[in-house]
Amino acid sequence: MSRRNLDRILDTLIWLSAFFSVAVLLGILGFVFYKGLGKISLHFLTASYKTDLSGGIWPMIVTTVYLVGLSLLFVTPLGIGAAIYLEEYAKEGKLTRLITFATESLAGIPSIIYGLFGMIFFTTVLGFGFSLLSGALTMMILLLPTMLRTTQEALRSIPREYKEASLALGASRLRTLFKVILPSALPGITTGMLLSIGRVVGETAAIYLPLGMYYEIPKSVFDSGRTLSVHLYLLAKEGISFEHAYATAAVLVVVVLLMNQLTKFFKSTMEVKK
Repeated sequence: MSRRNLDRILDTLIWLSAFFSVAVLLGILGFVFYKGLGKISLHFLTASYKTDLSGGIWPMIVTTVYLVGLSLLFVTPLGIGAAIYLEEYAKEGKLTRLITFATESLAGIPSIIYGLFGMIFFTTVLGFGFSLLSGALTMMILLLPTMLRTTQEALRSIPREYKEASLALGASRLRTLFKVILPSALPGITTGMLLSIGRVVGETAAIYLPLGMYYEIPKSVFDSGRTLSVHLYLLAKEGISFEHAYATAAVLVVVVLLMNQLTKFFKSTMEVKK
């Protein structure tokens, strides 16, 4: 077989793979929207949930927002701090290799394991119960590898000359970090935060075990709640209402798509400003 024919075959396979991926995505989105958009209304989005399904999903939306905010509050300083230590202060050795191994291992653990750990440790051992706090702390552990990796990549993308020029001008190491390095890495850090938001919105197994499934709006961090993804899971699993399940799925898909678009928008905007 000639090299030209081989290239044509490979090009065809690549195009077929891309077409198949897009077709699968459009098929899933089309099916979910076809089944769910007809049920979505202002009442469905803003009314309180009722067991007879005459209400809406407003408590689930609010609980999802609360969980996202609390999870980011915990994971952002921890992930950024760990990345700064590894990239700017730590020397190559056993400790850095151990931290890298730990984060890579965390990234490969199934989410249900995080949920079981959160239910046992945060809800039972620490006594937080099924609550927003237990759910947010569990999500903090789950999101830590993502936040750490994206921040590390953002720090590595900064030209070394920026740091050297700042130090040469007499700036301290800490001032260089906060005035030069972190502002330059902000687009990558923001991307990690937005990806974390999308993970919280779409996660189920790691959330409902420590958070619980109560369908009212939590009044404090020690109250239970139900996110959109958990609500969808219950509606479908228990066979309560597939019509409501598809409508909730459509809302969830729209939120995830918006998160992906916001990630691209903020990244491109900050890169232009940079």
